[in-house]
Amino acid sequence: MADPGFPSQHVTTTGTTTVTNTTVSPVIRFDKTYIKTTPGILKVAQIIFNLIGFICISVSYQWWQSRGGWFNTVSMTGFWFTGIMLLFYLFHVIEKFYKVPWLKIEFVFCAVWTFFYLIAASLAADYGRHDEAYGAAAFFGFAAMVAYGVDAYLKFVAVRSGSIAQGQRTVQKTTSTVTSPAY
Repeated sequence: MADPGFPSQHVTTTGTTTVTNTTVSPVIRFDKTYIKTTPGILKVAQIIFNLIGFICISVSYQWWQSRGGWFNTVSMTGFWFTGIMLLFYLFHVIEKFYKVPWLKIEFVFCAVWTFFYLIAASLAADYGRHDEAYGAAAFFGFAAMVAYGVDAYLKFVAVRSGSIAQGQRTVQKTTSTVTSPAY
């Protein structure tokens, strides 16, 4: 015989509703305030380190060596990619094309360039005892490696949190629980 104080049926329904709201402006416009943000400062630092490292190797009397060529390839590719991305952010091209996975693209690039700069700067540092320009290039190469590494970490955190590269995305979660009354 069933206990009269305990209901024979008990129904609990729990529902979670997630609403994602993305706010972007499709207008291409110049906005210099991006340079004052952490990602903007990192991009400017990366461009400067890339350029100075390239100049250091280029003025060396041993610029033609393979390690110098590798360093210049890494620094110039980083210079152009980072420079173009900085322009895209300054003119809100990133925001206009917000469906492109910009954060993932930048994360992969920054992670790979951190590794490439570790190799290039190590090779330049090894030869730095023979040529001071290589030693200076190694310093700026390691500085660029750190800047790209920090940027890769920030991009990784942003990708994991579901952020978009430029614009705003708000996620609202509401949980509702419906319980049948006890009889």
